[in-house]
Amino acid sequence: MVYVCGKKTTNWKVERKTVEKNRRIHMKTLCFKLSSIIPKEHKTIHKTVLTQQDCFDEAASYIQKLGENIEKLKQRKQMQSMRSLGQDDVVVEVRYEDLNLEVVVVSGVRKRFMFHELINVLEEEGAEIVSASVVAVGDKIFHTIHSQAISSRIGLEPTSVSRRLKELVNGVDPEFHI
Repeated sequence: MVYVCGKKTTNWKVERKTVEKNRRIHMKTLCFKLSSIIPKEHKTIHKTVLTQQDCFDEAASYIQKLGENIEKLKQRKQMQSMRSLGQDDVVVEVRYEDLNLEVVVVSGVRKRFMFHELINVLEEEGAEIVSASVVAVGDKIFHTIHSQAISSRIGLEPTSVSRRLKELVNGVDPEFHI
């Protein structure tokens, strides 16, 4: 504290330096923690002393690699479920994000249902179809429909869409379903 004209004032310069010093120490500690989380096998920069930018680059690279691994595992899981799919089995997958709805229905060639019925269910639930496709691969048929909510205020109810689609492809009459 400095006294000017008999009044107590704070030395702002000293305070700012102290705050900045504490911030740098805190950032250095966080950077060290971040660096310690990255496995040694992934480290690409082999220096005795890493700069903070090197640390951030390695962390970003590692996070990106983890994201790619997650995507590969998701694809592998989906392929496994497709392989175990029998001739009469049907898989209905509904993904909903930011008013966009993606429906993927995978069936065997023996399982028959009308593609337009899938579209009708989506439209009845308040979706506008953006694109739709049917692809036959081996003994599997992939039906993919991309849609979005007609009204952003109302949106879509993915659980209701999923339930109705499963009833449709499995041959359950929704009139008699309790």
